[in-house]
Amino acid sequence: MPATYEPIATNTLTSAQSSVTFSSISGSYTDLVLVFTNTHSGSLAGVYLSQINGDTGSNFSETKLYGTGSVAGTDRNQNTTSVNIGLSNSSQCNNIWYFMNYSNTTTYKTVLARGNSAAGQTRTSAALWRSTAAITSFKIDGVTFDIGSTFTLYGIKAA
Repeated sequence: MPATYEPIATNTLTSAQSSVTFSSISGSYTDLVLVFTNTHSGSLAGVYLSQINGDTGSNFSETKLYGTGSVAGTDRNQNTTSVNIGLSNSSQCNNIWYFMNYSNTTTYKTVLARGNSAAGQTRTSAALWRSTAAITSFKIDGVTFDIGSTFTLYGIKAA
């Protein structure tokens, strides 16, 4: 990683878990980047970003572009309680989520995501959390992540 990326927290699962939460996130960076490599025991499934700062309201929207090698498509959801912007599968999946300007208190928060599964799909997503609050915590869920799945949150330092 470039010198501007500073690891904030890493979680490598020693038991299967249905969610991973990052909390007490400092506001001292310009952006956040979450990198995770994961599997679960089922077929291709979505991984959700939810409960930013504990918000369980219908304040999320997402737009996805995806391809499987033989089919391409798009999907759009709005006014939801979480956003399906990641991938998981029984084969290794790699996901990177960029939280833009996460500590700004005057704009809604945007997350750009990309992910791939060797067994099924590549996708890119744009998500919006309609709140001007600085992000201090968020939850990742949607599947039961297998032992060995690794989640690392980086802060990007201001130039």
